[in-house]
Parts: sequence; structure tokens; C-alpha cells
Amino acid sequence: MKSILLIGLGRFGKNIAIHLNKLGHQVMAVDDEEERVENVLPYVTNAQIGDSTNKDFLESLGIRNFDVCIVAIGNDFQSSLETTSLLKELGARLVVSRASTDVHEKFLLRNGADDVVYPEKQIARWTAIRYSADHILDYIELDEGHAMFEIPVPRDWAGRTIGNIDIRKKYNINIMGIKKNGKLMLALSPDTALESDQTMLVLGTTKDLQKCFHI
Repeated sequence: MKSILLIGLGRFGKNIAIHLNKLGHQVMAVDDEEERVENVLPYVTNAQIGDSTNKDFLESLGIRNFDVCIVAIGNDFQSSLETTSLLKELGARLVVSRASTDVHEKFLLRNGADDVVYPEKQIARWTAIRYSADHILDYIELDEGHAMFEIPVPRDWAGRTIGNIDIRKKYNINIMGIKKNGKLMLALSPDTALESDQTMLVLGTTKDLQKCFHI
């Protein structure tokens, strides 16, 4: 369980609060609009109405006590940038900020953000890859060069074992898990047989995955 400061409670911030609550984390939520704060009260440990660009207000929250500070402000880049910078100045351990453009991303990283979340860009890339190939069921980009895909077991792999296919040696790809009827199996061995009604979670460089599975 982590202690998380969440600043900015629009649609994006509210959804973060809901999911953090499901994961069992302690969340302090902050926004300058009372209605937004009230809307997230069922999902957070504590909440305050305040201006996150005010240094004294931020300092009163005890920034150093949080494991992660998330700046989810999406409609006011100046406030997002000032908040991000102040959090780092006040000793925040980890600052994650939301960006809306490539320029915003660069400025946030230069002014205190340890990491940047760029929802529109990330979802656009996921949508393009997910729906441009019929056999991709899910896709996670790990970094610019590596990804994980969920794909059906190829027809000519069905009935063969992972060791027999030797996917790691031939294609430099790892099978991380197998799913069947919604159940995920992670305890795999070279003797694990693949079935036609299964899907695989495969990990590797994006280029290797695209080449192997004709993506």
C-alpha cells in the first residue's frame, strides 16, 4: 500500500482515484473546485480544496510523506507546470504529471516531473495497433522498443510445446503467459503444450514481435 497525493480531479483524475481505491492505496485528493472534491470523497482517504500553485498550501500537505505525487491537471498547463515544479522543490519523492502535447511533456520533464503520462498519445498508439491487426487482442508498450501483445496461438503452433517451438531462440521472443477462458497461467515450462483455443502473452522488441506475428 502506498500513500499518494493526487492533484487535479477532472475525469482523468477521478478515474485514477477510483482505481487507486480498488488497489487499496491511501489517497489524498486535491482540487480547487469544491464539486470535484466532493465527487471523489467515496474513493479517497482524505481530500482538500486548494490551489496547488500556492507553495504554502502544498507545503501544508506534507509533500515528503507521500510515496507518489500525481499531477492530473489537464486543462491548465501553467498550473500543471507550476505544481510539478513546486512539488519537486518541496522534496517530493516521485512526481508523475499529465501532458496534453509533446511540448508539455518536454517542459514537465525539464521542470520537476520524474515521469509523464500522456493519455491521448498513449491511447492513440494503442488503438492504432490494436485495431489495425485482426489477431491482436491487447497491447502494452513497455518502452519505445519493447512491447507485450496478447494474441491467439498461431494455427501451426497448436499441439506443440513451447520447447519444441523454441520461440526464444528462433525469434528472440518470450511467452510470458497463456490465457484460456479468461484464466491466466504463468507457470510455464518447455513442456507446456499450446492449444488452439488459447491466447498468449508474448514479450519482446516491437520489431521482433511484428516480424514473427506479421503485425
